[in-house]
Amino acid sequence: MLTTSYPRFADDVAGVFVRDAVEHLRASGLDVGVVSPASFRHFGIAYGHGIVGNLRHRPWRVLFLALFLASFARAARRAAWDADLVHAHWLPSALPALATGKPFVVQLWGSDVELARRVPWAFGWLLRRARLVLAPSAAIATAARGLGARETALVRSGVALPEEVAEPEEPPHVLYVGRLSEEKGVRDLADATKRIPRVVVGDGPLRKLFPDALGFVPPPELGTHYERAAVVVCPSHREGYGVVAREAMAYGRPVVATAVGGLLDAVEDGVTGLLVAPRDPAALRAAIERLLEDADLRDRLGRAARDRARSEWSWEAAVSGIRGAYDLALEA
Repeated sequence: MLTTSYPRFADDVAGVFVRDAVEHLRASGLDVGVVSPASFRHFGIAYGHGIVGNLRHRPWRVLFLALFLASFARAARRAAWDADLVHAHWLPSALPALATGKPFVVQLWGSDVELARRVPWAFGWLLRRARLVLAPSAAIATAARGLGARETALVRSGVALPEEVAEPEEPPHVLYVGRLSEEKGVRDLADATKRIPRVVVGDGPLRKLFPDALGFVPPPELGTHYERAAVVVCPSHREGYGVVAREAMAYGRPVVATAVGGLLDAVEDGVTGLLVAPRDPAALRAAIERLLEDADLRDRLGRAARDRARSEWSWEAAVSGIRGAYDLALEA
């Protein structure tokens, strides 16, 4: 498994869903090794704001990009010498995967697709070299084919399913979890939740909009925040998958989400949550207020959300999908 983001310590929030997948695959009987910037020199390009964000924040670091990729490729070749298959998370990891000389699959997540759309000539050939391109949502699968992927497979990430869920706190409040950055729609969130009880868990370049933000919290503590909330909001301008929406649904919380990308696969309007147009703070506020003011509606949507999470996003289903993709890639 090659990834540009992976937890460096127990409470690290970077790439937690990749680590969770690794642990569940190992539990299913697969021998999985991991190569990430936590295990090789990354020259300040990884972690922090993410690769793209770090290069945007300090453009001079682009001078180290070739060294970063060379370091990644060396570590990948050493780790993969006896591997049957290499699984590259995020498109930049495909180059080190290619350097291993092993069959490989590429898993796209969204931010890498946006990068590839800007310079398709630089990444399209990598997608064509992959045995299979894994996509967490229909939107990403469509984008991958548009960028040149020959074969795609829809493989969703799993979420933890608590056995029991407590009632939300009173008075009810809305919860946002995630990066405080432009593409996450947090300016719309700030406008839409003025004078509305809210909790913001996250950090990023737009944290100044949320003086009450708690910052990132250790992953084991997130469940408490979902459980306390009455409504969870995902106001993204673009979203490859939408793990926060799915985690909230696993806790039986209705989600107000923008109708973009992977959120369209997660939230069914009027059934498991409410969908609104992106970049529309007024519509976002109206949907949030509607749920905060109607406990019966919240309860109905929340129960349907939990049922859907249980049936579609368990780790058992996710592992089955990933292993099926591996079999398909090795048969190619």
